[in-house]
Amino acid sequence: MHRIPLKNDTKEIQLFETRILVAMILGAVLITALIARLGYLEVVRHRYYATLAENNRISPIPIQPARGMILDRNGVVLAEDFPVFTLQVVPDHVPNMARLLGKLKTLIALNKRDLHDFRRRLAQHKPFQSVTLRTHLSEAEAARIAVNLTRLKGIALHARLRRDYPLGGLAVDAIGYVSRITPGEEQGSRAARYFGYRHIGQFGVERSYQKELMGRIGFKDVEMNAEGRAVKVLKRILPHAGHNLYLNIDAQMQAIGEQMLDNRPGSVVALNPRTGAVLALISSPIYDPNPFVEGIREKAYKALATNPDGPLDDRALNGLYPPGSTIKPFYAYAALQTKWFHPHKHITCPGYYHLPHSTHLFHCWKPLGMGRVDLKMAIEESCDVFFYRLAFKQGIERMARYLTYFGFGHRTGIDLPGEYRGLVPTSAWIKATKQPWYPGQTVITGIGQGPLLVTPLQLADAVAALANHGVRMRPEVVHGIVNPVTHHVRYVKPYAFPPLPRHRKNSLRVLIRDMTQVVEGPHGTARGIAYHLPYKVAGKTGTAQLWNVSPGFKGKHLRSDALFIAMAPIPNPRIAIAVIVEHAGFGALAAAPIARALMNFYLLGHVHVLPQNQAQTRVALARTHP
Repeated sequence: MHRIPLKNDTKEIQLFETRILVAMILGAVLITALIARLGYLEVVRHRYYATLAENNRISPIPIQPARGMILDRNGVVLAEDFPVFTLQVVPDHVPNMARLLGKLKTLIALNKRDLHDFRRRLAQHKPFQSVTLRTHLSEAEAARIAVNLTRLKGIALHARLRRDYPLGGLAVDAIGYVSRITPGEEQGSRAARYFGYRHIGQFGVERSYQKELMGRIGFKDVEMNAEGRAVKVLKRILPHAGHNLYLNIDAQMQAIGEQMLDNRPGSVVALNPRTGAVLALISSPIYDPNPFVEGIREKAYKALATNPDGPLDDRALNGLYPPGSTIKPFYAYAALQTKWFHPHKHITCPGYYHLPHSTHLFHCWKPLGMGRVDLKMAIEESCDVFFYRLAFKQGIERMARYLTYFGFGHRTGIDLPGEYRGLVPTSAWIKATKQPWYPGQTVITGIGQGPLLVTPLQLADAVAALANHGVRMRPEVVHGIVNPVTHHVRYVKPYAFPPLPRHRKNSLRVLIRDMTQVVEGPHGTARGIAYHLPYKVAGKTGTAQLWNVSPGFKGKHLRSDALFIAMAPIPNPRIAIAVIVEHAGFGALAAAPIARALMNFYLLGHVHVLPQNQAQTRVALARTHP
């Protein structure tokens, strides 16, 4: 029988050698690939990965600079940064959080909102990261914490800068305020500019001069360990403080105007007609901007937003009002540039006016009429019939064209954000409405009613153009920008618009003379403020009639805005002013006394208030009309 061997030693040795060879080749290939990869990472990509490693080890932490101060023309501080203490907790250093909070309640005030916000922030941060428990500690609270700091494990007291408006709501619509940067602003087109900053200007010069005020951010490079904890500071780049702003506004003059408005809805704008400097910019009611800095409570904001008087509305720039009779001098100026108009030619005012071939009557404010009236009397006594006839004669296109010369219907270019254009019924606007324009609409536009809408700033700007010999100056709130280190001052240069067209050389002199009679004339509508005035004032009163059918009223009720525009002293005015008091009745009674007080303060250095009995007598003599 043939015997079959159970084992072939030779073949097994060959198979084993083959496997060893394959394994060696495979191992050599893997080792070669590993060496090649290691070489690639260590040589070719060395700089890239070294940078990543360094970035993981070193964390740049921004250092916020001090925001620039805002001061009035006399150096009164209106906005500044001041140091506040914040209380922070490092959770993983605290053995018992409940016990710690209990100890802190005996040292500082901790309300439910503070604790709720603290717990919410705890959930959003890592245990080794500092979490803010309270901001803006008082000096007494900070002192108590500092004394007991060794017994409070995990507690840290830090000082930082906080924006403050020491005069509260004074000039808030001109200054504006800052508030925390929102997620949308952090991710918007300007996100890189705001990196490292906590707050940003929202309104007023805080917003329009954000670049100058914010300064330049600083950084410190902090070495971190593998757990993400800060070990030490390696490098520090100090921040550069923002520039300081000096405003043209006089804080005391601003306060006088706000006090006289007494939180009634309205606005006051005063300008230097020679330079365009904004001397006062008042929007009433006012509100305190300080709660907005760290985030106003929902209940408080809702109370402001739903207030029917609209304290959050910037009436000086955004309030749109029918100008009433204050628009008459500008229509008179347009007529004075024609050959057919003669200022000394009289017309008869029977107390009403009607268009040719029409029976509809347009009434004068004086029901029995004023008799024979020329331009001087028409402005002095505010004759509506005179300006009805003048409007029909000129036509809406000419009227609108001259209003645009005075800046109505356009932004003035003031260095504040959000200004409205107003509304002038030009031919382009009429065409865009796709509605017919009737002669009656031209007639009522001639006394400042109808679709014509202006802002208080535009009214003051237009009066300033008359006062400055027909040259409009761009209104400027900021006077100078000061570098806090070098103290170098960069002044804001006045800018002049093209002068008003003037085809009669003496037209401005005639118009200002007639406007002076509004205050000084025996029948002047604002003669109530002329008592003991040591200088001459040219002005014009106005009453804008408004129909209102808002909820709470039964039927239609007539409510009037009181207006007054003025310039002084004549013949070389140094102040131009516009005052609007909403729903206050007559401009002579409600608006003119405010203008007088501010002009007195600016020109004389004091308000020069009359004794109470004399003041009541003079007010009683004022004409109760537009």
